[in-house]
Parts: sequence; structure tokens; C-alpha cells
Amino acid sequence: MTKRTSAKYKIDRRMGENIWGRPKSPVNRREYGPGQHGQRRKGKLSDFGIQLRAKQKLKGYYGDLTEKQFRRIYTEAERVKGDTGENLIGLLERRLDAVVYRAKFVPTVFAARQFVNHGHVKVNGKKVNIPSYRVKEGDVIEIRDRSKQNVAVLEAVALAERDVPDYIDADHSKMSATFVRTPSLGDVPYPVMMEPNLVIEYYAQN
Repeated sequence: MTKRTSAKYKIDRRMGENIWGRPKSPVNRREYGPGQHGQRRKGKLSDFGIQLRAKQKLKGYYGDLTEKQFRRIYTEAERVKGDTGENLIGLLERRLDAVVYRAKFVPTVFAARQFVNHGHVKVNGKKVNIPSYRVKEGDVIEIRDRSKQNVAVLEAVALAERDVPDYIDADHSKMSATFVRTPSLGDVPYPVMMEPNLVIEYYAQN
């Protein structure tokens, strides 16, 4: 169990939003931040604070990536032709752990990282154990045969709280999914509003 997994609900509390849309989130019961002073922390945020919060929310959503990892993805999004915010979302959604989560093979993005790390996933028939591995359009992601009856996998497939988005073609009878296309911001089923434009502003000024 990673530290990030045990702290996932702290991210919800810190943001004051149920960023994964999970029914067990403490934000469903109390919307103030963690800690003994959480209820008193409702001051007005500065522009910098709003931008920082947008970055922390997006970074937290994908399993609380490290700042170094997230900045590297941003730098790449900036280099590629097109809208930097859309590019950023596209690169994040192409991470293998994000695809495993979107395909509903696991219940959380944290579990997806661990699942990939432990060697349960194949891409185009080859085992890949790097969560940040970037899938391409047309890639087939599947659960290894010996992992298909994993209890967490079977529970995740049955979860009614989220659907598989249309840019992933999942076949749960075979425990495989095809990454059909790179999504744009409007395609991604975030339970809360993500604002990559504010993330871009944050990095442009810092």
C-alpha cells in the first residue's frame, strides 16, 4: 500500500471536492479541509491560489503525480502543436494506469498504478509494468490470464458509479480494451470541473 493510496481522501478534503466521484469520499459528509483548522480555511483565493489549486486537482486526480512527473508532461504538451491544455489532457489520458482505470479494470486510479506495477497488464501482447507508459491509438490493453479472476478486477467491472468513455473500447468478457483515440477535455468524464487553462497559466508564471 503506497502512501498516496492511504492519502487519497486527503486530496478530496484539501480540494473540498469529490474529485473521483466516489461514494465513500469524506467530502460527501463534510466539505471543509483536513486538520483541526480545516473549517476555518475558507479565505478568498488569489489568482495564484486558484491556478495552484487547479494544478493540484489535476495532478491529484491522476494518482497524485509528483511535481517532476507532472511538469515533464506539461513541458511536452507545450512543445506539441495545438492547444496546450488539450494536449496536456491527452497526454495524461494516454498513461497506461489512466487507461486501465478508465476501462474499469480497477476501482481507483491508485489501484491502477499498483496493478500495472505488479505486472498484471499487457499492451499488444507484451507485459508492461510501467504506469506512465504511454499508449497509442489502436493499442490493445489486456489483463494477464492469471489476473483475470482477481477480486478487485471483478468488483471494478461491476461498479455502477462510472462508465467507460467512448474513446476506449472495453470488452469485459475478455478483460481487454482498445485505446481508440486520444480524447479532448470535453470527452473525459471528470466528476468535477478540471481547468487545464489555469494549469497553463500557473506554469507560464512560475
